[in-house]
Amino acid sequence: MSETIPSAPPLSPACCGYPPALGEARLLSDAELAQSLADTMKGWDGRSDLWLFGYGSLIWNPGMPAAETVRARVRGYHRGLYLWSRVNRGTPEQPGLVLALDRGGSCTGMAFRLAGDGAAPHLEALWRREMPMGSYRPAWLPCWLADGRRVPALAFVMRRDVPTYTGKLPDEIITAVLNCAQGRYGTTLDYVARTVAALRECGMPDRALEALLKRCL
Repeated sequence: MSETIPSAPPLSPACCGYPPALGEARLLSDAELAQSLADTMKGWDGRSDLWLFGYGSLIWNPGMPAAETVRARVRGYHRGLYLWSRVNRGTPEQPGLVLALDRGGSCTGMAFRLAGDGAAPHLEALWRREMPMGSYRPAWLPCWLADGRRVPALAFVMRRDVPTYTGKLPDEIITAVLNCAQGRYGTTLDYVARTVAALRECGMPDRALEALLKRCL
């Protein structure tokens, strides 16, 4: 059975348009999650290894075993704080922000190779983590690994047709979010700071994200 999340209160002019008026949200049912996973994996034989591209929290918390982990890049998409989070990093009253891939540019991250045998339950857990409201579009993207290989990798791309898509936000709103938003997995600030640190530790710092964090603290 699906669940609904109540709408947030009206815009607060005193806080530069934060929180946003997002309306009521609905969590996908187990059946809808299963169908989304099946649709995405319809070309998989259930045995071959799979590649997953992580660009945010998956870098520092993949939540699944990987047979191989390699620095990687996808082209045609860039990383940004484009998704309002009303559960994981915020609440309906004070939504947080999480990263998403949006059109244009390129993005560095980590590619994880999952062994085909036993991958199914890990994929189901991944769908519950990344797709609770269907805000992302699961997509197989060409992914260039640091060692020169090119592989198709599963990534979660931002849908621009959902109310939780932020577009480019002004620094004032991001500052407000970093100061107050907290959800079941912690604060937006912790999420962004851990991602910035992990990218730097992996040798692929995101200068734009680092500058944004510095400006908005």
